[in-house]
Amino acid sequence: MKEEAEKVRRGVIAAVVRHAREALPTECCGLLLGDEGGVGEAVRTRNATDDPSRFVIDPADHIARRREARDRGLSVRGFYHSHPRSAAVPSATDREEAAYPGHLYLIVGLASDPPDLGLYQFDAGNFHQVPFVTVD
Repeated sequence: MKEEAEKVRRGVIAAVVRHAREALPTECCGLLLGDEGGVGEAVRTRNATDDPSRFVIDPADHIARRREARDRGLSVRGFYHSHPRSAAVPSATDREEAAYPGHLYLIVGLASDPPDLGLYQFDAGNFHQVPFVTVD
């Protein structure tokens, strides 16, 4: 598990918050791209569920965005999604459905203004909060 603060570009935070607000009243979702230096991009994906309080990254989007990232020399560092009516804390459903150990999960909670943001790493069946700093 990563002990030092993860670097996340300021534009990633802005893009994720914008996507979350545009997706209201449902959850948004997407991929976090970057390299060992940090998270440099947020890439939108479609939410493949009709349930307004869940997210399922569309499998076709997931595969296509991974391929595009790899072609550009980037990797998928993790994923993001929103909680339209609650804080940026992983839910029981988030824990049950997480499937990528070692990956980052950025959650934006829209229950407050400004939005609440939390970054987590999924490992051993649970989420562990990761400190992060925004960089230009």
